[in-house]
Amino acid sequence: MSEDPIRLATIGRILHRRWRLLATLVVLGALVGYGASVLFPARYTASASVLLPGQWEERELLTQAQIATSSEVVDRTAGTLNWSGGGSELRSQVSAKATEGNIINISGTAETPKRAQQLSDRMAKEFVAFSTRIASGSAAPEATTKPEALRKKVAETNRRITDLANAADPGQSVESVEARTSLEKLRTSLEEAMQKLEQADPGSDKGGMVVMGPAALPTAEAPPTRMQLIAGGALLFFLFAVIGHLAAARANRRLRTEPEIAAALGSALIGTVDVLDERRAHRPNDSGPRARIRHFLGLDTRWDIATPQASGDEAGRRIRYRRVCARLRTQLPAARQLLVVVPGGDEVARRAAGQLVAEATSDHSPGSSSRGYPVLRVVEVPVSQPVVPDRDTESGALVVLSAGSWTAGELAGIAEACADGRHEVVGIVVAGAVRARPAQPTGRAADGAAPALAVHGHATGDSV
Repeated sequence: MSEDPIRLATIGRILHRRWRLLATLVVLGALVGYGASVLFPARYTASASVLLPGQWEERELLTQAQIATSSEVVDRTAGTLNWSGGGSELRSQVSAKATEGNIINISGTAETPKRAQQLSDRMAKEFVAFSTRIASGSAAPEATTKPEALRKKVAETNRRITDLANAADPGQSVESVEARTSLEKLRTSLEEAMQKLEQADPGSDKGGMVVMGPAALPTAEAPPTRMQLIAGGALLFFLFAVIGHLAAARANRRLRTEPEIAAALGSALIGTVDVLDERRAHRPNDSGPRARIRHFLGLDTRWDIATPQASGDEAGRRIRYRRVCARLRTQLPAARQLLVVVPGGDEVARRAAGQLVAEATSDHSPGSSSRGYPVLRVVEVPVSQPVVPDRDTESGALVVLSAGSWTAGELAGIAEACADGRHEVVGIVVAGAVRARPAQPTGRAADGAAPALAVHGHATGDSV
C-alpha cells in the first residue's frame, strides 16, 4: 500500500497520460445516459396553487399539504381522470408543498404538458372539496348539507312567524299586542341563535379555500432531462475513472526506493544507470488488435511514474555504465563471467542490460587481461514463473531492473529462481528512464564537453 499523499500533480498526470482513455470513458458514459433517457421518456410537471384564507399555524399548513396528497384526494382524482394504474400509480406522480402566504402548491407530473396541467387542476379541486368537508365536521359528503338545511329551516320559521303576526287580531287589544310581541321576540331569538351557531362553526373562519386559477401549461421537461442524463453519465464515468486510477495508485505495492529493492533481492546495490526514454519505440510483441487498442488508450505505459528528468549526452551516460563495470571488477576480481538477469517485460532494464554488456565488451582498462571486466550474458526471466538457467561457468548473477515496476514478492521470486539455478545474486543495478537534453551547438568542441559531463553528470538515481 502506497502511503504517498494524493496531490494535484497526480491528478494532472492522470489527465495528461490517460486523456484518451478518459475521453473514451466520457463518451461511453454519455451514451449510457442517452440510453437511460430513451428508457425513461420525458415527463412534464405543472403546479396549481390553493389559497387558504384566515389565520393558519405552520403545523396546520403542513397538515393541509398532507391532506392534498392523501389517498382520498388521489383516488378521486384518478377516478375522475380515468388514470391508468389508479391511485396507487398516481400517488408517486403528485406532491404538495406549503409556502408563505397560506398557499398550498400542488404539483402533478405526466407524460405530456396537457396531461400534467389536467392532473394538477383536478388535484386542487378535489383537495378543496375534501378539506371543506373536513372543516365542516365530517368527511362524509352529506355533512356539508346539514348547515344549509338548518338555515333553510330558520328562514321558513321566520316566514311562519310573519304569517302568524299578520293573522293575529289587527286591533289594539291587549291580547293581540302580547301575541305580536311574543312572535317578534321569538324571531329575534332565532336570529341570535343562528349567529352564535355560525360563529361557533370551526370551519367558518378557515373555510372558503380558493384555487388561484388554472395551472400553467409546462414548457420544459421535468428533471432529469435528456441532456442532464447525458451530462450526468459522462461526468459519472469520468469521476469513476479518476477515482479508480487513484485507488490503484494507493494500493500499488511496487518497490520504488533502492534500499527496498536491495532488501527484497537480498543483495547489495552496485549502481544506477540511465536509459533514454523511448516510449514510442516499436516493441516486438506490439501486434494484434488488442495491443493496438492498448497503445491507443495509453494502457501500455505507466502513468504513476514521474516524468523522466533531463540527462546529459551519450558520453555522460556511458560513464555510469563504465563505473558499474569497474565496481564489478573491484568487488569480484575472480569473476570471469556473470549472468545478467532482467525481469520479463521491463523494457528499460532490458535496454540497460544491453548497454552494460556493450560497455563490458569494450574493455578500456589498462594492464593484463586479469584486470578486464567480467563477461556478461543477459537472460530475460518471466516474473510470473521465473526460471533461471543452471550455473555453467558464471560466477554469479547480476540483476538489472527499473524502480517502481515490481513488488517485493516478484523480486523474491527472481531471487529464489537464481538460487535454484545455483546462482548467487552478487549485485543489483537499477535503471531509470531519462530525457535527452537539447543538442549542443555544432561549433562547440567535443573535448570541452566531456569534462563538464564528468563533473555535472547527475541524472536519475544516486551517483555511482
